[in-house]
Amino acid sequence: MSTSILCAIDVNQLDADREVLRTAIKLARVDEARLDVITVVPDFGMSVVGGYFDKGFHDKAMAKARKMLNDFVKSEIGADANSGVRHIIATGKAYEEILHAAHEAGSDLIVIGSHKPDLRDYLLGPNAARVVRHSDCSVYVVR
Repeated sequence: MSTSILCAIDVNQLDADREVLRTAIKLARVDEARLDVITVVPDFGMSVVGGYFDKGFHDKAMAKARKMLNDFVKSEIGADANSGVRHIIATGKAYEEILHAAHEAGSDLIVIGSHKPDLRDYLLGPNAARVVRHSDCSVYVVR
């Protein structure tokens, strides 16, 4: 039985993650668990690439990701239920931020999608695989 569920959503792949969110919602309702949703914005500011973006680019990207995540969740569960969901917008490597958010929130289940892998995923490992390997709590992978 879960008391706190963290659902990882990629706002750049909302169609692919629709079933991920629906699964997390079902699991949260069954267990009457708190539902948190997270999306992670890449951290361009810490690399050489960051110099090519305007100074306010990161803040704009965070605001856009927050709106996209909020609108997406609201469209699936309605405005009233959405108001009880905690929306987390993080910056960094997706798997690290998902694991950090789960730890901080005391989540006992992470729901994450397994996107179609490409060659680089076989060499490096996709975010879902890294979350599964390093998580302190259960992970439900939606295919």
